[in-house]
Amino acid sequence: MTQAGESTTKVHYICQTYVEQKPGRGGQAGMKIGKQFQYSTAAEAQSRAEREAQSEDCAGADAYAISEDPDSGEVGSPSFLVRLGNVPEFDDF
Repeated sequence: MTQAGESTTKVHYICQTYVEQKPGRGGQAGMKIGKQFQYSTAAEAQSRAEREAQSEDCAGADAYAISEDPDSGEVGSPSFLVRLGNVPEFDDF
């Protein structure tokens, strides 16, 4: 049981893959999110990112942690565990 005033932060560990997007009319290719997986530990997310990055159809993969305040629903910025291959800049995240 938590006491009043205590904040309970939940941490989510995510593996996210990226695939190359074909150039559109403007002729500019880009990246888009391929798959997302959620894990209970950082090691599981990182291991999956390493495996996914070796896949032929995967341009790159991230494993990261984000914290969430369940009371307010606010989610913090990602804390990257590993970034493999061709991944977007953090500002594009």
